[in-house]
Amino acid sequence: MSQQLSRRRLLQLATASAAGFGLAACGDNGSGGAGADGDSGTITVWSWTTAAKGLRSVVPSFERDNPGIKVDVQDVGNPAIWDKITVGLASGGQGLADVLHIGVDYLPGYLDKFPDGIADLSELGADRHKDAFAKGLWPTVIGKDKAAHALPWEVNPLGLFYRRDHFEKAGVDPAAISDWDDMTAAGSKILDATGVQLLGIDRTGATQDMDFFQNLLQLQDAFYFDQDGKITLASPEAVKALTLIKRLNDAGLVADTAGQGTEKRLLSQGKLATYAEAAWAVEYLATTYPEQRGKWRAMQPPAAVPGGKRNAIVNSTYLAVAGSSTRRKAAWRFIEYALTKPAEINRMFASGGVFPALTAAYTDPKFSAPAPFYGGQKVLKPFVDSLGADARATNFTGDYARALKFASDAQTKVLLKGADPAGALEGAAEQLAQQTGRQRAA
Repeated sequence: MSQQLSRRRLLQLATASAAGFGLAACGDNGSGGAGADGDSGTITVWSWTTAAKGLRSVVPSFERDNPGIKVDVQDVGNPAIWDKITVGLASGGQGLADVLHIGVDYLPGYLDKFPDGIADLSELGADRHKDAFAKGLWPTVIGKDKAAHALPWEVNPLGLFYRRDHFEKAGVDPAAISDWDDMTAAGSKILDATGVQLLGIDRTGATQDMDFFQNLLQLQDAFYFDQDGKITLASPEAVKALTLIKRLNDAGLVADTAGQGTEKRLLSQGKLATYAEAAWAVEYLATTYPEQRGKWRAMQPPAAVPGGKRNAIVNSTYLAVAGSSTRRKAAWRFIEYALTKPAEINRMFASGGVFPALTAAYTDPKFSAPAPFYGGQKVLKPFVDSLGADARATNFTGDYARALKFASDAQTKVLLKGADPAGALEGAAEQLAQQTGRQRAA
């Protein structure tokens, strides 16, 4: 959807003062969490940039089909929206919009810290849609109360974008690449033939951009925590992932993307042969680098280990109803209308580039249409195909921010100081356990 989605700032739950953010009242939610189930009036929706544009495209048809409800979609901005939601929840719901656009890395923390802050949608009928979305997503909306607190909107299956011209010049056939061992060998050929490095990583950890490391974990059905919330930061899968990154770096295949805008500049200059990103980047590359039309292609990501799977859902976003909303039924009607009707969610996809989680949406011809920017490739097909395979839900937990920091520190020690991956991750996992009180998985 936007590059900011995968470069999120640390989650800061209930640590900021509401006064420090100067929140203005939004809607008619009152002061505190005294919500109500009103089913008419004006509801407010918080989102950002292209996603907000997509939501606005649904409003005319929704208001036509739901007389008595008006919808005000507000582009709060990203990352500003996280501060506003966090402070609103911390103040008992004061100032929150009725409908909130929330990322998968924030939702678990919000549900943990503010159990009454996000409305129970199971009571409003959400459970009837549990099988309508891409595999692996429904568990991520369930709170400790076993109720659904959001509906999936956007799903981001992982892909690998690559510069066809660089691959051709080096004599590399992308169809022959099945895992990252193959890609590492290909990267060396590309570097020798073109002088272009394979991919970019923030080696300093300044931005705590751990997307590639996380991608390699998710391709192995692993993450910082297991499904029970136990710490797996030093698991064999994590060690394999960081060892692979070290090997890529030692071979000179990693460009340092530390610094604001560095990765964007390198992509603009054609100095990265691949771009490991999720489905939202299909539109991002085409609109950001129109002069590179015809040079890019996409494929399913190489497996993290030989013989491993080649699909992963790396992130997702949701629409939820604030517990403090006085129009919860009206807010739910908008969410259900926007996210469970193929025509509406595909209208949002066309308007804002938000890859839909609703599986019924994929029968639309646009998902198998040739894309001129990608040389006529049916570029969405690899992403749709990957969603047809089993995917495990990622358990971000409420301690994702801490895990992200320790993982980033470990990666920096390995890339800049030559630390052993297993040792660096062991130290990171121990620190995470000490700070969070969570048990480490066996």
